[in-house]
Amino acid sequence: MKRLKLEKALRNLGWKFLRHGGNHDVWTDGERIEAIPRHPEINEKLARVILRRAARARRDN
Repeated sequence: MKRLKLEKALRNLGWKFLRHGGNHDVWTDGERIEAIPRHPEINEKLARVILRRAARARRDN
């Protein structure tokens, strides 16, 4: 999955960019944080896991 597509999906779930890390960007929903690799292409399995955790965090609120 393209990183920009993953970032757009996170924004649609209410997540916001927080800061740049060493090799990752850090995103937050206000309570939780998620590290997103800064590669143009992100492994599909990893992208699904990140989005699943982000969506679950939204449901738990």
